[in-house]
Amino acid sequence: MNRVGLVVSSLLVLLALLSSTLFVVDQRQFGVVYALGQIKEVVLEPGLNFKLPPPFQNVSYIDRRLLTLESTDSEPMLTAEKQRVVIDWYVRWRIINPSEYIRNVGLDEKAGANQLNRVVRNAFQEEINRRTVKDLLSLKREQLMADVKKEVLAVVRGSSPWGVDVIDVRITRVDYVEAITESVYRRMEAERKRVANELRSTGAAEGEKIRADADRQREITVANAYRDAQKIKGEGDAEAARTFAQSFGQDPQFAQFYRSLDAYKASFSKKSDVMVVDPSSDFFKAMRGSGSAASR
Repeated sequence: MNRVGLVVSSLLVLLALLSSTLFVVDQRQFGVVYALGQIKEVVLEPGLNFKLPPPFQNVSYIDRRLLTLESTDSEPMLTAEKQRVVIDWYVRWRIINPSEYIRNVGLDEKAGANQLNRVVRNAFQEEINRRTVKDLLSLKREQLMADVKKEVLAVVRGSSPWGVDVIDVRITRVDYVEAITESVYRRMEAERKRVANELRSTGAAEGEKIRADADRQREITVANAYRDAQKIKGEGDAEAARTFAQSFGQDPQFAQFYRSLDAYKASFSKKSDVMVVDPSSDFFKAMRGSGSAASR
């Protein structure tokens, strides 16, 4: 029984020792083999690999993918005209030489990101100092990013290369500092209010002008219509009077009788009307004549 336990224990130790000599490099990583703190080998291809068991050799991994570094601080930068602006940027970079990276930068991606952040910010500060705000917001912005990338590459490829490659440098936002932004917003608001008030005043004046012109045209139209109506009415009255005169002139006695009937009709328009008159007056002359004619 002790022999079986010994065999099993030996096999387990052997398996543990064997497993410590094996390591797998993922296709997204570099494998770095250390021997007593020194880089012994850099494994560039993915797959199963062998090494000596610890503490003789150890392995660490470094990301070989495309990495993104974004700005984290909001410290303002001065432009050529001494305007304080805040920019947001990002950098796409990757590790291409693990040996140089470990010797000159650090053991992991965070060390490279920290140092690269400092270099990129200094490059942006230097380039923005040479340019105006208008340049930052115009087509010259592309040239700014290209110049920053060039400066960053000059640093990482210098006398002590970092073993990294900078793929792209981009600005995502350019803005004034908060105090200046508030001032600009207030000026913009005041300007918009001034323009709005000016437009309202112009509109009110134009409206009054249109209303006055419409009232004037209405008065002219009504006056012309009244004039034409009076003219037509006068012509009609004249024509009616001429017709009556011509008709009544052919038989004056009939004309007098017709006018008397109109007078009676106007006087006795209602059954409740009561008139006290002298029967011998000329008002009933037509009735008297009619009655005498009837008796005959």
